[in-house]
Amino acid sequence: MIRRNMEDEEEEEEEQRQQLAGNQDWMSRLPAELLDVPLWNLALPGSHDSMSFCLDVSSPVLRSESCLLRVFDRLFPCWTRPCVYRWATTQQSVLSDQCDLGVRFLDLRIARKPAGGRTLLFAHGLYTLMAVTEALDELASWLDAHPKEVVIVSCSHFDSLTDGDHARLVENIVTLFGDKLCSSKETPTLRSCWSRGQQVILSYGNQQVVLQHPELWAEIPYRYADSPDPKKVIAFLEDQKRRRQPAGFYVSGLNLTEDAPYVLLHPLQTMRKMTMKGLTLLLSWASEQRPGPEDGRVNIVCCDFVDVSQFCSLVIGLNHKLRPVCRTQGDATGCA
Repeated sequence: MIRRNMEDEEEEEEEQRQQLAGNQDWMSRLPAELLDVPLWNLALPGSHDSMSFCLDVSSPVLRSESCLLRVFDRLFPCWTRPCVYRWATTQQSVLSDQCDLGVRFLDLRIARKPAGGRTLLFAHGLYTLMAVTEALDELASWLDAHPKEVVIVSCSHFDSLTDGDHARLVENIVTLFGDKLCSSKETPTLRSCWSRGQQVILSYGNQQVVLQHPELWAEIPYRYADSPDPKKVIAFLEDQKRRRQPAGFYVSGLNLTEDAPYVLLHPLQTMRKMTMKGLTLLLSWASEQRPGPEDGRVNIVCCDFVDVSQFCSLVIGLNHKLRPVCRTQGDATGCA
């Protein structure tokens, strides 16, 4: 049994190495006719709760969590925090590895500990070990090494952030990425981004802040079913994708979601185990999708544990379903 587990781990590591080698610069290898297609009409792999690989099991649960959970956390932290950790961990690779796998949408949920000073962290149920500045520095270094790759960064949630925190965060973002930021006034295509040296589309989930900074984009809609049942997830996404606006980014979340009764009935299970059970069905649905400006098409597709399957390669491959000649004229797009 031990030998078999070791063989499985070796196969998984080899699969990941092959993916890392193949998708680091996939945008620069797209067919020439796709270089003028707006990025919201391409298929882009994304990671759900991208920073949850470094949750701190010793941290308190977030203030935004339910009153009941916070009470349990105060009374029984040795039970509550490991349980939340098992269910809140949705990724297991650092940001640069996720980008190497082909991920081009990062879901960054930002928070500040009430008694944690001015340091901003990420959070999903618990706070992370890694600070926001450290993760953004890592992403900036990766972008420098891959000048033709464009990443959409979604900053959202902002648990316990003050106006001052927002101001410092945006200042850090603008200073760090500078001319790499793509203005929200533009219709981004790969060719237009390359011509200007732009690599970052920064979606910010605070409308007041967005109005003050033209280099920031409004929050990108993220549609997910809030269900642990993959069949319900697929039914929900089928319904929602028909309602998307063609001239704008849009996220379809393949992620399964547990609720309190489910966790109580499966106290020793993990999010990874639940994800793996439903992944075949979810990836089968994803493989049947098409990107493009027409109704019912997908754009950004997000998944948990992006490194344990061919998810990224599958979504990237959807771009080859686009018609051979695509164009953009101002806000009008089409494929002939």
